[in-house]
Amino acid sequence: MTSTTLLHLDSSISPDGSVSRALTARFASVWRARHGAAARHRHLDLAGDPVPAVRAAFDALGRRTERKGVLPLDDIALLARTPEEEHEWALARPLIEQLLAADVLLLGAPMYNFTVSTGLKAWIDRVTFPGVYRDAATGEALLRGTRVVLVAVRGGGYGPGTPREHCDFQVPYLRAYFEGLGIAPEHLHVVTAELTRAEDVPALHALRPLAVESLAHAEATLDALAATL
Repeated sequence: MTSTTLLHLDSSISPDGSVSRALTARFASVWRARHGAAARHRHLDLAGDPVPAVRAAFDALGRRTERKGVLPLDDIALLARTPEEEHEWALARPLIEQLLAADVLLLGAPMYNFTVSTGLKAWIDRVTFPGVYRDAATGEALLRGTRVVLVAVRGGGYGPGTPREHCDFQVPYLRAYFEGLGIAPEHLHVVTAELTRAEDVPALHALRPLAVESLAHAEATLDALAATL
């Protein structure tokens, strides 16, 4: 499958000097160059322009929808009973449609306090709605062919075999989430950059060579993915 629609999400709270933003921009640049005029690139800044957190009306509409089974998006709108529910669905539907339309989802996800940012979590909560990623007629997963490139950036070291491996609630969470959403495991590409604070945190200075190696590996991996997806 030739992928021509890229949905690019950044969730770092730092507008400048962000490693995750630099890495996702690198992927997007290579990807656009490969696809040329056919490329459709949509960028969302989940920190600079945050998605509103879901409210009680979102939950009420979701529960009512779930009791009906898998419904087309237009039918979900008809189930709203209050202006608040209409508003919550109006916020969610465009984001859901963006995800459904994407051939490739590029996600910049720095680690904050062992997990993802509040901006990314708000987007996840907003796009997660009962049945919207299943075909209403067949029940098949609508995102089965979507490719996900997850750029996971961590200031310290959390990879396999490290002392803080057990503290990684970032990558396992995102992997479980997207696979639960219907992304095929073979289409979920996780690229990590570790020890990104090694240069400025004295306690990590001895690990600077490993940080350079990790970043270089992430860049090369993203270049290769962008040239093939």
